[in-house]
Amino acid sequence: MNNIFINSSRYCLNYLNYEINSVLLKKFTLQLIPFFEILRWNKPTGRLILLIPACWSLWLTPSETPNLLILIKIICGGLLVSGFGCVANDIWDKEIDKKVLRTKNRPLAANKIKPKVAYLILVLFMIGSFLITISLPQDGRNISIILALIALPFILLYPSCKRWFKFPQLVLSICWGFAVLIPWAAHEGNLLSPVLLFCWLATVFWTFGFDTVYALADKKYDMKIGINSSAISLEDYSKISIHICYLVTSSSLAICALFNQLNLFFWPIWLITTIMMQKDVQTVFKKKHQSMEYIGQHFKNQVFYGFLFLVGIIIS
Repeated sequence: MNNIFINSSRYCLNYLNYEINSVLLKKFTLQLIPFFEILRWNKPTGRLILLIPACWSLWLTPSETPNLLILIKIICGGLLVSGFGCVANDIWDKEIDKKVLRTKNRPLAANKIKPKVAYLILVLFMIGSFLITISLPQDGRNISIILALIALPFILLYPSCKRWFKFPQLVLSICWGFAVLIPWAAHEGNLLSPVLLFCWLATVFWTFGFDTVYALADKKYDMKIGINSSAISLEDYSKISIHICYLVTSSSLAICALFNQLNLFFWPIWLITTIMMQKDVQTVFKKKHQSMEYIGQHFKNQVFYGFLFLVGIIIS
């Protein structure tokens, strides 16, 4: 009888302990969600679309295939830089975000995170990014540090551009361009290559194109608030401008392929991807598709197209 009582007590205690731990874990997980949201780690598409051009750059370098260590450092650095860039964006746009449907539930706008906590995350991620930069290979370390220091004001000031510059997406494109320059510099120790130039052009035009599409989702809110975007400034020329941006992207990568003498495996992938990119612009500009759902899908499609280009580069 005593054994039955003891075993029952143990079972009840174990069950109670399990329930308490489950509640605590759930509470801890819920507390972490706003931190993932402010870093946009809950939306991997935006991280991938930054890391893909970095990988274009690494695999287009004339030296040997990038080793695993430098690849990990570039990926971690990209996540950290992207993270503090998103935090800076939310600090600048806290009041604006409250007035826009797509952004009103962001952690700062919805008061899920205090501003001082956001500033702390910003500083910690900047320090982490710098530590990764100084750990890059010695031959490219100094130039990588210089590039990182040049990039920093662009990243921190970009969110303010919509207040005073007609084409803030251009500034974002310049920020994205450093995702190509720093990996190349870290791997090669220099920036002296026409391949790098065209890889950079591909990235800058690609970024301007897909972020102009993304700006369409907020266009009516931005016009009401009185802030700028390329989707507003280009007016009826938005569609043709995006077509041109994507054409320059694919053409620039084709020039990179010619310089690097990539084999025939690259070209069918390049052609199919180029056609799909252009077709996607037509789809998103159909009036019934002018919604966040279709614009978000376009953004995801660009990640897929960028990845296809990368696959073509790697296997060639």
